Amino acid sequence: MFVQEVTHVSLDSFRQRSSGKKVILLYPWTNYRTLFLSHFLSANREGLLYYRITSEETTLKSFLQGLLNEFVGVLGDFGANLRPALADNASPSALGKALAADLNATAVHADSTILYVDELDRIPMDEHFEQFISAVTASLDASVQIAFSSRLLMYQPWYNMVARGDAVVLGTEHRKDDMMFTVEDSPKPQLEVYGFGRGHALVNGQPITNWDGALPRNLFFFFLDHDLVTRDEIFRTFWPDLNVKEATNVFHVTKRKITERISMKVNEGGNYELTQYNSGFYLPSDKVVRHYDVSDFENAVTRALNADNEREELALYMQAVDVYRAPFLQTVEMPWVLERREHLRMLNSQALIGVGRIWKRRKDDQQALGFFTRALKEVPEREDIHREVMAIYLRLGMVEDAKRQYHRLAQILDETLNIGPSHESRDLYAAIESQD
Repeated sequence: MFVQEVTHVSLDSFRQRSSGKKVILLYPWTNYRTLFLSHFLSANREGLLYYRITSEETTLKSFLQGLLNEFVGVLGDFGANLRPALADNASPSALGKALAADLNATAVHADSTILYVDELDRIPMDEHFEQFISAVTASLDASVQIAFSSRLLMYQPWYNMVARGDAVVLGTEHRKDDMMFTVEDSPKPQLEVYGFGRGHALVNGQPITNWDGALPRNLFFFFLDHDLVTRDEIFRTFWPDLNVKEATNVFHVTKRKITERISMKVNEGGNYELTQYNSGFYLPSDKVVRHYDVSDFENAVTRALNADNEREELALYMQAVDVYRAPFLQTVEMPWVLERREHLRMLNSQALIGVGRIWKRRKDDQQALGFFTRALKEVPEREDIHREVMAIYLRLGMVEDAKRQYHRLAQILDETLNIGPSHESRDLYAAIESQD
């Protein structure tokens, strides 16, 4: 089944865990976003409302106003409660009750309603949001759920909701990536894609060397990196200055070129598309089996964060470090690539730091030093890791190296943040100087 091949999570498990919960939280860096949307798309559910918070919506009220504007365009009569509440500058609690009332009203016309809010981390998780979400949850009917996807998952306000049984966090399970060993009833072309470094792809072991221009290649990697994406997201990313008709024409020509590049590598011929279209979303086609190093990397880091023991944690972090050979698509400078490259760079630094701390706990200073210094090449502004390196140098009797590390830290903080080292760093430096 397509969903399980991509996410390695069964739909039955997903349904069971989310059933009866008013709020569904999708853990960052997991495939549950794909699973969640695929579940409702495959079931042809009419009650799914999708909203993605934009970069301009940085407050609770701007987010709600954007959501109102979009759903009025789709549903027509949506917002009978939320519209006057926003106009009256109502309190966060009143806004929450108003949104819940409007969502409850939509459920009258369907068996149930799901509001899916993407990129929640664009708005602050402050006291106002806590008041808002508490009021929403308390006022929702049993037939209504809200799902949130975010690149960050804060402790509050979610912990209390989970403890009460109103919310569930999905995506923290230990998952085994067995996609490479899936047995197919009828063999499908194997698509191997490597996004770290310059980026390259193979179909049944044959490299795609001629993309007929940079655009098909870039769109190919965009599709690989976005399991579920709308046409509007694609157009905003690649052709923001074209009108819809012009962008549609260019898009279909480019998409056809991708299909041709894949299909010409399959000996028996045929038409092998990378994506398929379903209810407004482009999602992975079931005509090919994908192997993507970036997904392997992210899955390894995610599983390491939730490992049951140190041995498993170390093995998974090392798997991630081994996969990350170079920056993501390092010759492409499109905005979406730059953002993705930065995110993956931060994940790699997290893996390196995780390995370093494991070796530190095992009292192997040489191993720890190696991984901490590698991490600082990715995140030179991490003052705590500079201190880890300084402390190791001190324990190893390498006093001058420890001093140089401190001065390097001071220089980086001054040049990047215009601040000096913290009290902890200065105290450690004083201890180092006392060794002379």
